[in-house]
Amino acid sequence: MNKKHLKLGAIAFVAWYVISRPEGAANLVNSALGGLGGAAESLSQFVSAIP
Repeated sequence: MNKKHLKLGAIAFVAWYVISRPEGAANLVNSALGGLGGAAESLSQFVSAIP
């Protein structure tokens, strides 16, 4: 198996998940973006605290 097959498999899985469980997929994306926002806020506070 090469990277192309793995990438296509991952895309197929994501498409299947979104089609079969749209609410679950939306919650997953919302949680991921919330986590990224929290990380960005923490990084911003860290950089602001540097003298």
